Amino acid sequence: MTYQNPPMPPRKSATFDDHTLAEIRRAAATGIYDIRGGGTKRKLPHLDDLLFLGASMSRYPLEGYRETCGTGVTLGTRFAKTPIALKIPITIAGMSFGSLSANAKEALGRGATLAGTSTTTGDGGMTDEERGHSDILVYQYLPSRYGMNPRDLRRADAIEVVVGQGAKPGGGGMLLGQKISDRVAAMRDLPKGIDQRSACRHPDWTGPDDLEIKIGELREITDWEKPIYVKVGGARPYYDTALAAKAGADVVVLDGMQGGTAATQDVFIEHVGQPTLACIRPAVQALQDLGLHRSVQLVISGGIRSGADVAKAIALGADAVSIGTAALVAIGDNDPAYEDEYRELGSTAGAYDDWHEGRDPAGITTQDPDLMARLDPVRAGRKLANYLKVMTLEAQTIARACGHNHLHNLEPEDLVALTLEAAAMARVPLAGTDWYPGKAGF
Repeated sequence: MTYQNPPMPPRKSATFDDHTLAEIRRAAATGIYDIRGGGTKRKLPHLDDLLFLGASMSRYPLEGYRETCGTGVTLGTRFAKTPIALKIPITIAGMSFGSLSANAKEALGRGATLAGTSTTTGDGGMTDEERGHSDILVYQYLPSRYGMNPRDLRRADAIEVVVGQGAKPGGGGMLLGQKISDRVAAMRDLPKGIDQRSACRHPDWTGPDDLEIKIGELREITDWEKPIYVKVGGARPYYDTALAAKAGADVVVLDGMQGGTAATQDVFIEHVGQPTLACIRPAVQALQDLGLHRSVQLVISGGIRSGADVAKAIALGADAVSIGTAALVAIGDNDPAYEDEYRELGSTAGAYDDWHEGRDPAGITTQDPDLMARLDPVRAGRKLANYLKVMTLEAQTIARACGHNHLHNLEPEDLVALTLEAAAMARVPLAGTDWYPGKAGF
């Protein structure tokens, strides 16, 4: 009897996988690059690749709920007459009215206020709903200047000058015409129903020297009362942080490439920038080299999801974190309860691709009046506050286990890395060793 090998199944290419083939066919058929929202989908080194070293013999843990563990942080202590005091080191990132519904912006303000933290306007200006329900509101000053006016600069509690965003450092975002309603058009001084693209750089400066002048102008407009933040995308974190600090920033906000976005080119989202984990230590090093660490506060954003992420970012040297995507999920976006409707859009709950198209069944990333009405901002605000409470409790639990009575006492020595990549990026030892790639003396 002759033995014959069974026929081998055909092998698919790892380089030309199904998604890549589909994208080539779509591009060939349409001649249009893909636009979507929701941030990168590729797997990147992240804070999950770090572990805490809880107390045992060499450290003495604190008793949970009986021994206090502080969570407060003050932002803007460098130059501002009125720094911002937050009860928790978790803030809500800038997401525009236009990208989000008015009810969603109100819900974010309500939730942040209940939790004792701040929220941020985003591109397109300040809504009365957001200002009215946010005890602490940061006003974003963006390259587009959409909705910008001196009155709202003065109504804000801080100003965030946006130079870049993690999902698209060096690029501008988009707002499709179906989301430019009468109200959005009026606030942005745009024609209704026409696609809008935000600028990739500010029109009145070309470098850090001009930024210093702009920061001075903003301080004069607000009588030096408001802290001035500078937000940069996670591309060249050492130099960008150093230049922002030298230009006079009170706070630097650093957004890694796991940060979400309303809409931009897919090629930007997946291939420009650096992982959040890779950005933190160079930014901290820049502030340390200038003698400004903790004097200029560092806020980290991009893929922050849990109290463990908060604690790890702070242990690596951040003063606070900012969340965007997670906050939207907390108030109800991409809820599996709407799975049938997401499928009708050609998406699924958790895919986020529909965010930029204005047909969100949850009523959050839309300007459709019927869909917007589905979101109760009071209930959604309570859900966000609950989520922020849980994140804070998780971070406190970790800090106590490491023997610390305040989140800001966490330090790199409390961490080890599970992979060589994470060890190199975070500059903490590979688990089971006292070494990380690039460590001096090795």
